[in-house]
Amino acid sequence: MSMEAALQTYFSEANELIDEMENDLLALEQDASDELLNSIFRAAHTIKGSAGIFGLDDIVEFTHVVENVLDKLRDHELNVSSALVSLLFRCRDHIQSLLQAEQEEAHQADHELGKSLLKELNAYLGATTEAPPSASIEEEVQASTSLASNAMQRYVQHLTEEDEARANVERMADQDVKNDLWHISLRFGINSFRDGMDPLSFISYLSKLGKIKQIRTLADHFPTLDNYDAESCYLGFEIRLDSQAAKQEIEDVFEFVQEDSDITIIPPHSTLSQYIELINSMPDVDLKIGEILLECGALTKRELAAALQQQAQHANTSSDNQQAVPIGDIITESSTQLSPVLEAAVRKQSQVRESIAREQKSLRVDADKLDLLINYVGELVTAGAGAALHAQALNDPGMLESIAAVNSLLEEVRDAALNLRMVAIGATFTRFQRVVRDVSKDLGKNVELSIMGAETELDKSVVEKIADPLMHLVRNAMDHGLETPEKRLAAGKSEHGELLLNAYHDSGNIVIEVCDDGAGIDVDKLRAKAVSKGLIAEEAVLEKHELLQLIFEPGLSTAQAVSNLSGRGVGMDVVRRNITELRGRIEVDSDLGKGTTVRIILPLTLAIIDGFLIGVADQSFVIPLDTVSECVELDINENHPEYIDLRGQVLPLVDLRTTFDLSGNLPKRQSVVVVQSGHQSAGIIVDRLMGELQTVIKPLGQIFGQSETLAGSTILGSGAVALILDVQGLIEHASKPVNKLATH
Repeated sequence: MSMEAALQTYFSEANELIDEMENDLLALEQDASDELLNSIFRAAHTIKGSAGIFGLDDIVEFTHVVENVLDKLRDHELNVSSALVSLLFRCRDHIQSLLQAEQEEAHQADHELGKSLLKELNAYLGATTEAPPSASIEEEVQASTSLASNAMQRYVQHLTEEDEARANVERMADQDVKNDLWHISLRFGINSFRDGMDPLSFISYLSKLGKIKQIRTLADHFPTLDNYDAESCYLGFEIRLDSQAAKQEIEDVFEFVQEDSDITIIPPHSTLSQYIELINSMPDVDLKIGEILLECGALTKRELAAALQQQAQHANTSSDNQQAVPIGDIITESSTQLSPVLEAAVRKQSQVRESIAREQKSLRVDADKLDLLINYVGELVTAGAGAALHAQALNDPGMLESIAAVNSLLEEVRDAALNLRMVAIGATFTRFQRVVRDVSKDLGKNVELSIMGAETELDKSVVEKIADPLMHLVRNAMDHGLETPEKRLAAGKSEHGELLLNAYHDSGNIVIEVCDDGAGIDVDKLRAKAVSKGLIAEEAVLEKHELLQLIFEPGLSTAQAVSNLSGRGVGMDVVRRNITELRGRIEVDSDLGKGTTVRIILPLTLAIIDGFLIGVADQSFVIPLDTVSECVELDINENHPEYIDLRGQVLPLVDLRTTFDLSGNLPKRQSVVVVQSGHQSAGIIVDRLMGELQTVIKPLGQIFGQSETLAGSTILGSGAVALILDVQGLIEHASKPVNKLATH
């Protein structure tokens, strides 16, 4: 993989982690569990670590400070509060902005905002205080051993002034030493002096990686004075180190004396937890147990090499039937403290191998490639329809049978291709949790968001285009619909307002509902406002659902006060226009004092549908098949009726000849196609019923852009163009009494 491709993969995965971080932060206010804190920390750590690989320094530096605050939360040095969570939300947004700035040249991150956020983060971190100067290593060595010989004293006295400066390591009294420190057990090789090594210089250099909090000289290997060799090194130390360095960095300090010395480095408890978190946050790459421990820092290269060598020696001395000793057993035998880390590595290895097995069955595909596939399938559908027409003209039974089989398979290919673009709407719904949290705090309202039908699937292109209208409806419901806690309590309601996002399938469509239990819409006030704006005539008689539709008229609002969210009557007309462009419709139900439900009805896909082909005069039209209920014969004694009696029910009729001003002789026999949209029905008068067909939807030209009765066009197998009817628009056209609405 090239670096550019790897960078794009990083951006994709980082944005997924940003979304996960937002969801975890939302849950954190309700349940400040260690699991959530660890998950947030892992997300930040992974974003920072991978950013460092690509040299994205701004992301690394900012996220590092966020990590420090999260670390204090995990260690319970800070308490989770609403203010801190709000700050972390803003930090999450700034990280996303930094990612976007690196990804898009046109986007510029707000660095002043970043500085402001860092200042707030550092306030939570607090100022670090330096420990008071204390004894040097030489003094500690003298005070720690009762067996120091004259030779040892001479060695200490011969340290140069530079050595003394380097060896001036601070320490704390025993009672002040934290338990959560690195423990280094160090025994220098007997020939260290002869090899020109200065043991104390290594310890002095160790202080550059952190603060030595405690050091104890080991004197148990000192011989008696009679057996003392001034050129031999008997020194040993037990050191407690406070450092953020990795285990490998600490071991590298003693690189030149590793071969002859006995060095054991035991990590602090928090570092063990960090090892486990690093293992859990590792990318899904199939590694061996030893490699995982090396990657997370629990093992150094030397320790791994020693363990592998020990495993190989055991294999050479064992019989052929005896299984090799697992590397994990060898590692934990030398350091039992690593057992939890080893268990995490084993779990990670199992998860990765299971994930790889699953990924072999899945593939990430660019959305543009899917769109291209859908276009090709659409062309195949059109070509298949043309082949079927030629087969019918030839009247060859064998060819007709073959064409039918091909079209049947083509229909399955079409459905399979469309399913590739189907995604669950839950991800879109989840984004509004953050919106509800922020807006409710700004408005001083208590709002609880509920989500239903998150698993409901629809076309990806529809999901992308529905996000903005939904955003406006949610914000409008919170500001314009839900009351303040005081007003809710006065009305006998709970002080917590309820907002529901719901999605479900209905008659081949997807229905999305935004429901609230707020004040509802006062239709009388709405009517008065519409009259004053000249939207309807004062004498007009409108039903409740028609009055509620007036909220989508430009400039109409019943809000008593204008806020930065709503009240100017701007936006709801845009919502309806966006929904209409998706071949959908929007309905409103509201009960005064009880709440409002805004219902969006959308097609499952914008690409290919099953249609019912009809003919009127010399024109062909397509009706979406899922809206067709039945076909009945029109009584020829009726002369262009406006409605018929269908089994005791009044059914309004739409005459396409009149609607589209089509000329031509009337046939001897006409039919009525009964269509239904939502709870409304109508009949469409047609000349010919031409059967079902797969319909590839093509957009209409600008000349038809304002049409309320057309939803698109398609190309028939013959090459002719047929218009796709907007059933909801036709029903409204048929149901609208003359002169009910004022013309304007």
